[in-house]
Amino acid sequence: MSIVKEIRCPHCGAPIKFNPGEIVATCQYCGYTVVIETGEAFVFEHSMFLNECDESKVEKLIKQWMNSGFLKPKDLAKKSKITEKNLFYIPFWLIPVEATTTYKGIFERISPPIVKEGKIEKKYEWVVLARKASEFPTKEYDVPLEGKIPFDFRRIEPYAKVLNSEIDEREAIEIAKQQIEEHHKFLAEQEVDKIIEQKTEFEFGDAVYLHAPIWIIKYEYKRENYVIFLDGATGEVVKGDIPPTDFGIL
Repeated sequence: MSIVKEIRCPHCGAPIKFNPGEIVATCQYCGYTVVIETGEAFVFEHSMFLNECDESKVEKLIKQWMNSGFLKPKDLAKKSKITEKNLFYIPFWLIPVEATTTYKGIFERISPPIVKEGKIEKKYEWVVLARKASEFPTKEYDVPLEGKIPFDFRRIEPYAKVLNSEIDEREAIEIAKQQIEEHHKFLAEQEVDKIIEQKTEFEFGDAVYLHAPIWIIKYEYKRENYVIFLDGATGEVVKGDIPPTDFGIL
């Protein structure tokens, strides 16, 4: 088990608990955010999304999700049992960035093949999960930016758990660079069959550190366990495990 450590909040003096590997921590008593290694105040924007779903609403939304879609077993909502409902405020880095990629490649879909050059210019609010060991499906998560407000510990439910960041801004930017380069490579490969050269230039804005309310629901169906991630701000299922069906088997 991890050894939980603590430091004193420089703002209110309350203990701030954190696990090894965590870099940015938030005081659960006053909402003050500090960099653990230095004990200095957090100088970046710290925002959050409000949770709009209580436990009863979560259960209703999960049942609706279970009843939708032809890929799910028809009796899923009726015969499944929700075993756990936990609300976490998960930390993310939101990285504003303009990325410009120039590339050269070989277009082989005609004969003879030709060399083709192109440019990809995109603006992003790139989302980087601020936890290293997590199964959260970041690629499926559509951040509801219009609902962002300044972080306010008083708006967090007593039963919710606020997770600290294990990644600082510099590491988040490096992760964003790698992910955007891979994304632009994918886009370039829609235009050419073999990439010869690719170069991406970045222009970053001010990073935002934010917490999003995510319900992690576990349920049982035919003695097997499954997990659902539900966005507490929008009420939408980010990703859910679907049990196998015998659809199509005669």
